[in-house]
Amino acid sequence: MARSLYEWLWQHEFWLPPGITWEDMQESEDTHYPQPRDLLLSIPFALILVVIRCAFERAIALPLSTKLGVRDKQRPKAQPNPVLETFYSTCRRNPEEGELLSLAKQCDLSVRKVEKWFRRRRNMDRPSLSKKFSEACWRFSFYIISFFTGLAVLYDKPWLWDHRECWTGYPQQPLQPSLFWYYMLELSFYWSLVFTLPFDVKRKDFKEQIIHHAATIFLISFSYCANYIRIGTLVMVIHDASDCFLEPTKIFNYMKWKKTCDSLFMIFSAVFLISRLVIYPYTVLYNTYYYSMEIFQPFFGYYFVNVLLIILQLLHVFWSCLIIHMVYKFILQGTMEKDMRSDTEESDKDEERDKIREKEENGIKYFSNVTSNGYIQRNGSETLDNRTHLANGHAKER
Repeated sequence: MARSLYEWLWQHEFWLPPGITWEDMQESEDTHYPQPRDLLLSIPFALILVVIRCAFERAIALPLSTKLGVRDKQRPKAQPNPVLETFYSTCRRNPEEGELLSLAKQCDLSVRKVEKWFRRRRNMDRPSLSKKFSEACWRFSFYIISFFTGLAVLYDKPWLWDHRECWTGYPQQPLQPSLFWYYMLELSFYWSLVFTLPFDVKRKDFKEQIIHHAATIFLISFSYCANYIRIGTLVMVIHDASDCFLEPTKIFNYMKWKKTCDSLFMIFSAVFLISRLVIYPYTVLYNTYYYSMEIFQPFFGYYFVNVLLIILQLLHVFWSCLIIHMVYKFILQGTMEKDMRSDTEESDKDEERDKIREKEENGIKYFSNVTSNGYIQRNGSETLDNRTHLANGHAKER
Protein backbone atom coordinates (compact mmCIF):
# COMPACT_ATOMS: atom_id res chain seq x y z
CA MET A 1 0.00 0.00 0.00
CA ALA A 2 2.68 2.49 1.04
CA ARG A 3 4.87 1.51 -1.90
CA SER A 4 2.00 1.97 -4.34
CA LEU A 5 1.29 5.42 -2.89
CA TYR A 6 4.98 6.30 -3.12
CA GLU A 7 5.19 5.23 -6.75
CA TRP A 8 2.01 7.13 -7.61
CA LEU A 9 3.19 10.31 -5.86
CA TRP A 10 6.56 10.37 -7.62
CA GLN A 11 5.34 9.81 -11.15
CA HIS A 12 7.48 11.96 -13.42
CA GLU A 13 4.34 13.31 -15.12
CA PHE A 14 3.52 15.21 -11.92
CA TRP A 15 6.94 16.77 -11.39
CA LEU A 16 8.67 17.08 -14.75
CA PRO A 17 7.73 18.53 -18.15
CA PRO A 18 6.56 16.19 -20.95
CA GLY A 19 9.39 14.15 -22.42
CA ILE A 20 11.54 14.28 -19.24
CA THR A 21 11.76 11.36 -16.80
CA TRP A 22 13.60 10.77 -13.52
CA GLU A 23 16.25 8.87 -15.47
CA ASP A 24 17.15 12.13 -17.18
CA MET A 25 17.74 13.67 -13.73
CA GLN A 26 20.34 11.13 -12.60
CA GLU A 27 23.32 12.67 -10.83
CA SER A 28 26.96 12.25 -11.75
CA GLU A 29 30.23 13.20 -10.05
CA ASP A 30 30.19 16.65 -11.61
CA THR A 31 26.45 17.29 -11.83
CA HIS A 32 24.06 17.40 -8.86
CA TYR A 33 20.31 17.87 -9.04
CA PRO A 34 17.86 18.56 -6.18
CA GLN A 35 16.81 15.39 -4.39
CA PRO A 36 13.53 15.27 -2.41
CA ARG A 37 15.25 13.54 0.50
CA ASP A 38 17.35 16.68 1.02
CA LEU A 39 14.27 18.45 2.37
CA LEU A 40 14.35 16.27 5.49
CA LEU A 41 17.42 18.20 6.60
CA SER A 42 15.25 21.28 7.09
CA ILE A 43 13.53 19.72 10.14
CA PRO A 44 16.65 19.39 12.36
CA PHE A 45 17.89 22.74 11.03
CA ALA A 46 14.55 24.28 12.07
CA LEU A 47 14.92 22.87 15.57
CA ILE A 48 18.42 24.34 15.73
CA LEU A 49 16.97 27.73 14.73
CA VAL A 50 14.39 27.44 17.53
CA VAL A 51 17.18 26.84 20.05
CA ILE A 52 19.19 29.75 18.62
CA ARG A 53 16.12 31.95 18.84
CA CYS A 54 15.50 31.10 22.50
CA ALA A 55 19.14 31.84 23.33
CA PHE A 56 19.05 35.08 21.30
CA GLU A 57 15.90 36.35 22.97
CA ARG A 58 17.13 35.61 26.49
CA ALA A 59 20.74 36.69 26.12
CA ILE A 60 20.39 39.62 23.72
CA ALA A 61 16.83 40.79 23.02
CA LEU A 62 15.48 40.94 26.58
CA PRO A 63 18.51 42.80 28.05
CA LEU A 64 18.40 45.12 25.05
CA SER A 65 14.73 45.88 25.66
CA THR A 66 15.54 46.90 29.23
CA LYS A 67 18.38 49.19 28.15
CA LEU A 68 16.20 50.82 25.49
CA GLY A 69 13.44 51.57 27.98
CA VAL A 70 10.86 49.02 26.86
CA ARG A 71 8.72 48.46 29.96
CA ASP A 72 5.90 45.98 30.46
CA LYS A 73 2.62 47.32 31.81
CA GLN A 74 1.69 46.32 35.33
CA ARG A 75 -1.54 44.46 34.72
CA PRO A 76 -3.93 43.78 37.59
CA LYS A 77 -4.29 40.03 38.08
CA ALA A 78 -7.60 38.24 38.17
CA GLN A 79 -8.42 36.81 41.57
CA PRO A 80 -8.51 32.98 41.70
CA ASN A 81 -12.02 31.77 40.94
CA PRO A 82 -12.50 28.10 39.94
CA VAL A 83 -15.93 28.63 38.37
CA LEU A 84 -14.87 31.53 36.16
CA GLU A 85 -11.53 29.89 35.33
CA THR A 86 -13.28 26.70 34.18
CA PHE A 87 -15.62 28.69 31.96
CA TYR A 88 -12.70 30.72 30.59
CA SER A 89 -10.60 27.68 29.67
CA THR A 90 -13.36 25.36 28.41
CA CYS A 91 -16.07 27.62 26.94
CA ARG A 92 -15.05 31.08 25.85
CA ARG A 93 -12.88 33.99 26.85
CA ASN A 94 -15.52 36.66 26.28
CA PRO A 95 -18.91 35.53 27.68
CA GLU A 96 -22.18 36.94 26.46
CA GLU A 97 -24.65 38.87 28.60
CA GLY A 98 -26.75 35.86 29.57
CA GLU A 99 -23.66 33.88 30.51
CA LEU A 100 -22.39 36.78 32.61
CA LEU A 101 -25.66 36.82 34.59
CA SER A 102 -25.48 33.07 35.15
CA LEU A 103 -21.84 33.20 36.26
CA ALA A 104 -22.55 36.15 38.56
CA LYS A 105 -25.28 34.14 40.33
CA GLN A 106 -23.04 31.09 40.67
CA CYS A 107 -20.19 33.11 42.17
CA ASP A 108 -22.38 35.49 44.19
CA LEU A 109 -20.77 38.46 42.47
CA SER A 110 -22.09 41.43 40.57
CA VAL A 111 -22.11 41.30 36.78
CA ARG A 112 -19.62 44.17 36.68
CA LYS A 113 -17.15 42.27 38.84
CA VAL A 114 -17.48 39.20 36.59
CA GLU A 115 -16.81 41.39 33.55
CA LYS A 116 -13.76 42.84 35.29
CA TRP A 117 -12.49 39.35 36.11
CA PHE A 118 -12.72 38.20 32.48
CA ARG A 119 -11.11 41.42 31.25
CA ARG A 120 -8.16 40.98 33.60
CA ARG A 121 -7.91 37.28 32.77
CA ARG A 122 -7.73 38.04 29.04
CA ASN A 123 -5.05 40.63 29.64
CA MET A 124 -3.01 38.07 31.59
CA ASP A 125 -2.87 35.94 28.43
CA ARG A 126 -1.84 38.81 26.20
CA PRO A 127 1.87 38.94 25.32
CA SER A 128 3.99 41.46 27.13
CA LEU A 129 5.73 44.32 25.37
CA SER A 130 9.14 42.77 26.02
CA LYS A 131 7.99 39.53 24.37
CA LYS A 132 6.85 41.44 21.29
CA PHE A 133 10.14 43.34 21.24
CA SER A 134 12.18 40.12 21.48
CA GLU A 135 10.21 38.44 18.69
CA ALA A 136 10.65 41.47 16.42
CA CYS A 137 14.40 41.56 17.14
CA TRP A 138 14.79 37.90 16.21
CA ARG A 139 12.86 38.23 12.96
CA PHE A 140 14.68 41.41 12.04
CA SER A 141 18.03 39.69 12.58
CA PHE A 142 17.01 36.73 10.45
CA TYR A 143 15.49 38.77 7.61
CA ILE A 144 18.59 40.93 7.38
CA ILE A 145 20.83 37.84 7.23
CA SER A 146 18.62 35.99 4.73
CA PHE A 147 18.10 39.04 2.48
CA PHE A 148 21.80 39.83 2.16
CA THR A 149 22.57 36.11 1.84
CA GLY A 150 20.15 35.99 -1.08
CA LEU A 151 21.75 39.00 -2.71
CA ALA A 152 25.22 37.52 -2.23
CA VAL A 153 24.09 34.23 -3.77
CA LEU A 154 22.21 35.76 -6.71
CA TYR A 155 24.08 38.91 -7.69
CA ASP A 156 26.18 37.03 -10.30
CA LYS A 157 23.37 34.73 -11.46
CA PRO A 158 21.98 35.53 -14.94
CA TRP A 159 18.32 34.90 -14.04
CA LEU A 160 18.36 37.76 -11.52
CA TRP A 161 18.77 40.20 -14.41
CA ASP A 162 17.21 38.29 -17.32
CA HIS A 163 14.15 36.39 -16.15
CA ARG A 164 14.01 34.16 -19.22
CA GLU A 165 17.22 32.58 -17.92
CA CYS A 166 15.08 30.88 -15.26
CA TRP A 167 14.09 28.36 -17.94
CA THR A 168 17.30 27.87 -19.89
CA GLY A 169 17.99 24.13 -19.83
CA TYR A 170 15.06 23.43 -17.50
CA PRO A 171 14.65 21.03 -15.73
CA GLN A 172 18.25 19.83 -16.13
CA GLN A 173 19.72 22.76 -14.22
CA PRO A 174 22.53 21.68 -11.85
CA LEU A 175 22.14 22.58 -8.18
CA GLN A 176 24.93 24.78 -6.88
CA PRO A 177 25.96 24.46 -3.19
CA SER A 178 25.22 28.12 -2.47
CA LEU A 179 21.65 27.73 -3.76
CA PHE A 180 21.19 24.54 -1.72
CA TRP A 181 22.18 26.22 1.55
CA TYR A 182 20.11 29.31 0.77
CA TYR A 183 17.09 27.06 0.27
CA MET A 184 17.78 25.18 3.50
CA LEU A 185 18.09 28.46 5.43
CA GLU A 186 14.73 29.76 4.22
CA LEU A 187 12.84 26.48 4.51
CA SER A 188 14.20 25.82 7.99
CA PHE A 189 13.15 29.28 9.13
CA TYR A 190 9.54 28.82 8.01
CA TRP A 191 9.42 25.40 9.65
CA SER A 192 10.68 27.03 12.86
CA LEU A 193 7.85 29.59 12.62
CA VAL A 194 5.36 26.72 12.39
CA PHE A 195 6.91 25.02 15.43
CA THR A 196 6.67 28.20 17.51
CA LEU A 197 3.18 29.28 16.37
CA PRO A 198 1.54 28.31 19.71
CA PHE A 199 4.03 30.51 21.60
CA ASP A 200 4.40 33.49 19.27
CA VAL A 201 2.41 36.71 19.48
CA LYS A 202 -1.02 36.07 17.95
CA ARG A 203 -2.40 38.89 15.84
CA LYS A 204 -5.74 39.37 14.14
CA ASP A 205 -4.41 37.94 10.87
CA PHE A 206 -3.35 34.72 12.61
CA LYS A 207 -5.27 32.51 10.15
CA GLU A 208 -3.75 34.33 7.19
CA GLN A 209 -0.30 33.82 8.72
CA ILE A 210 -0.91 30.08 8.95
CA ILE A 211 -2.00 29.99 5.29
CA HIS A 212 1.06 32.04 4.37
CA HIS A 213 3.48 29.71 6.20
CA ALA A 214 1.84 26.59 4.73
CA ALA A 215 1.85 27.99 1.18
CA THR A 216 5.47 29.11 1.57
CA ILE A 217 6.64 25.71 2.84
CA PHE A 218 4.76 23.89 0.06
CA LEU A 219 6.09 26.31 -2.51
CA ILE A 220 9.71 26.02 -1.37
CA SER A 221 9.48 22.22 -1.09
CA PHE A 222 7.75 21.69 -4.42
CA SER A 223 10.01 24.15 -6.24
CA TYR A 224 13.01 22.26 -4.87
CA CYS A 225 11.73 18.82 -5.90
CA ALA A 226 10.68 20.03 -9.37
CA ASN A 227 13.92 22.04 -9.72
CA TYR A 228 12.18 25.42 -9.80
CA ILE A 229 15.21 26.65 -7.87
CA ARG A 230 15.72 29.80 -9.89
CA ILE A 231 12.12 30.96 -9.50
CA GLY A 232 12.20 30.01 -5.83
CA THR A 233 15.23 32.16 -5.10
CA LEU A 234 13.56 35.18 -6.71
CA VAL A 235 10.45 34.67 -4.57
CA MET A 236 12.49 34.50 -1.36
CA VAL A 237 14.57 37.61 -2.07
CA ILE A 238 11.48 39.65 -2.97
CA HIS A 239 9.71 38.66 0.26
CA ASP A 240 12.69 39.36 2.51
CA ALA A 241 13.18 42.88 1.08
CA SER A 242 10.11 44.42 2.73
CA ASP A 243 10.34 42.33 5.91
CA CYS A 244 13.69 43.97 6.64
CA PHE A 245 11.79 47.24 7.20
CA LEU A 246 8.72 45.84 8.94
CA GLU A 247 10.45 44.42 11.99
CA PRO A 248 12.49 47.55 12.92
CA THR A 249 9.24 49.52 12.56
CA LYS A 250 7.75 47.33 15.29
CA ILE A 251 10.89 47.67 17.41
CA PHE A 252 10.80 51.49 17.36
CA ASN A 253 7.07 51.41 18.03
CA TYR A 254 7.66 49.40 21.21
CA MET A 255 10.40 51.89 22.16
CA LYS A 256 7.90 54.79 21.73
CA TRP A 257 10.12 56.46 19.10
CA LYS A 258 7.09 57.78 17.25
CA LYS A 259 8.74 59.78 14.45
CA THR A 260 11.27 57.07 13.64
CA CYS A 261 8.51 54.46 13.67
CA ASP A 262 6.34 56.52 11.33
CA SER A 263 9.22 57.15 8.91
CA LEU A 264 10.18 53.48 8.80
CA PHE A 265 6.58 52.46 8.29
CA MET A 266 6.27 54.74 5.27
CA ILE A 267 9.47 53.23 3.82
CA PHE A 268 8.19 49.74 4.54
CA SER A 269 4.84 50.55 2.90
CA ALA A 270 6.54 51.77 -0.27
CA VAL A 271 8.89 48.76 -0.45
CA PHE A 272 6.06 46.31 0.30
CA LEU A 273 3.64 47.72 -2.26
CA ILE A 274 6.27 47.95 -4.99
CA SER A 275 7.84 44.56 -4.33
CA ARG A 276 4.62 42.60 -3.76
CA LEU A 277 2.22 44.31 -6.17
CA VAL A 278 4.62 45.25 -8.99
CA ILE A 279 7.90 43.33 -8.93
CA TYR A 280 6.46 40.00 -7.74
CA PRO A 281 3.68 39.77 -10.38
CA TYR A 282 6.06 40.65 -13.22
CA THR A 283 9.22 38.88 -12.06
CA VAL A 284 7.53 35.72 -10.77
CA LEU A 285 3.89 35.32 -11.85
CA TYR A 286 4.26 36.52 -15.43
CA ASN A 287 7.60 34.76 -15.70
CA THR A 288 6.24 31.41 -14.49
CA TYR A 289 2.97 31.63 -16.38
CA TYR A 290 4.21 32.97 -19.72
CA TYR A 291 7.98 32.66 -20.20
CA SER A 292 8.04 29.01 -19.11
CA MET A 293 5.70 28.13 -21.99
CA GLU A 294 8.48 29.06 -24.41
CA ILE A 295 10.40 26.00 -23.16
CA PHE A 296 7.79 23.32 -22.37
CA GLN A 297 4.08 22.52 -22.49
CA PRO A 298 1.86 22.79 -19.38
CA PHE A 299 1.88 19.85 -16.95
CA PHE A 300 0.72 19.21 -13.39
CA GLY A 301 3.74 20.85 -11.77
CA TYR A 302 3.22 23.97 -13.88
CA TYR A 303 -0.38 24.39 -12.67
CA PHE A 304 0.43 23.50 -9.08
CA VAL A 305 3.29 25.97 -8.67
CA ASN A 306 1.22 28.73 -10.27
CA VAL A 307 -1.67 28.06 -7.85
CA LEU A 308 0.71 28.41 -4.89
CA LEU A 309 2.18 31.61 -6.31
CA ILE A 310 -1.31 33.05 -6.81
CA ILE A 311 -2.27 32.18 -3.21
CA LEU A 312 0.73 34.20 -2.07
CA GLN A 313 -0.34 37.06 -4.30
CA LEU A 314 -3.86 37.05 -2.81
CA LEU A 315 -2.29 37.33 0.64
CA HIS A 316 -0.18 40.21 -0.66
CA VAL A 317 -3.37 41.98 -1.76
CA PHE A 318 -4.99 41.38 1.64
CA TRP A 319 -2.05 42.85 3.56
CA SER A 320 -1.69 45.67 1.03
CA CYS A 321 -5.25 46.77 1.77
CA LEU A 322 -4.42 46.98 5.49
CA ILE A 323 -1.25 48.93 4.78
CA ILE A 324 -2.95 51.36 2.38
CA HIS A 325 -5.66 51.98 4.97
CA MET A 326 -3.03 52.81 7.62
CA VAL A 327 -1.13 55.08 5.23
CA TYR A 328 -4.38 56.87 4.35
CA LYS A 329 -5.10 57.47 8.04
CA PHE A 330 -1.54 58.72 8.50
CA ILE A 331 -1.91 61.25 5.68
CA LEU A 332 -5.21 62.53 7.11
CA GLN A 333 -4.30 62.54 10.80
CA GLY A 334 -0.55 63.10 10.65
CA THR A 335 0.13 60.19 12.98
CA MET A 336 0.33 56.47 12.48
CA GLU A 337 -2.71 54.44 13.41
CA LYS A 338 -2.26 51.45 15.66
CA ASP A 339 -1.56 48.23 13.74
CA MET A 340 -5.01 46.75 13.03
CA ARG A 341 -3.56 43.26 13.33
CA SER A 342 -2.51 43.86 16.94
CA ASP A 343 -4.50 42.71 19.92
CA THR A 344 -5.61 45.69 22.00
CA GLU A 345 -5.17 46.14 25.73
CA GLU A 346 -8.49 46.30 27.57
CA SER A 347 -7.44 47.17 31.07
CA ASP A 348 -6.55 50.86 31.01
CA LYS A 349 -9.74 52.60 29.98
CA ASP A 350 -12.06 49.92 31.33
CA GLU A 351 -10.36 49.83 34.74
CA GLU A 352 -10.54 53.62 34.99
CA ARG A 353 -14.21 53.53 33.98
CA ASP A 354 -14.94 50.97 36.69
CA LYS A 355 -13.15 53.07 39.30
CA ILE A 356 -15.20 56.12 38.31
CA ARG A 357 -18.39 54.07 38.57
CA GLU A 358 -17.41 52.79 42.00
CA LYS A 359 -16.66 56.32 43.20
CA GLU A 360 -19.97 57.55 41.83
CA GLU A 361 -21.84 54.70 43.53
CA ASN A 362 -20.03 55.33 46.81
CA GLY A 363 -20.79 59.04 46.51
CA ILE A 364 -24.45 58.34 45.88
CA LYS A 365 -24.61 56.03 48.92
CA TYR A 366 -22.84 58.59 51.10
CA PHE A 367 -25.13 61.41 49.90
CA SER A 368 -28.15 59.21 50.51
CA ASN A 369 -27.02 58.45 54.07
CA VAL A 370 -26.33 62.10 54.82
CA THR A 371 -29.65 63.32 53.46
CA SER A 372 -31.58 60.58 55.23
CA ASN A 373 -29.89 61.41 58.57
CA GLY A 374 -30.65 65.08 58.04
CA TYR A 375 -34.25 64.22 57.32
CA ILE A 376 -34.51 62.26 60.56
CA GLN A 377 -32.98 65.08 62.57
CA ARG A 378 -35.22 67.72 61.02
CA ASN A 379 -38.33 65.75 61.88
CA GLY A 380 -37.13 65.22 65.45
CA SER A 381 -38.06 61.54 65.53
CA GLU A 382 -34.57 60.48 66.60
CA THR A 383 -32.32 63.24 67.96
CA LEU A 384 -28.69 62.21 67.58
CA ASP A 385 -27.12 65.34 68.98
CA ASN A 386 -29.14 68.20 70.43
CA ARG A 387 -26.14 70.41 71.04
CA THR A 388 -24.96 73.28 68.87
CA HIS A 389 -21.20 73.71 68.55
CA LEU A 390 -19.94 77.26 68.94
CA ALA A 391 -16.89 78.76 67.24
CA ASN A 392 -14.82 78.62 70.46
CA GLY A 393 -15.27 74.86 70.67
CA HIS A 394 -17.78 74.91 73.59
CA ALA A 395 -21.11 73.28 73.24
CA LYS A 396 -24.44 74.83 74.09
CA GLU A 397 -27.64 72.96 74.74
CA ARG A 398 -30.45 73.89 72.40
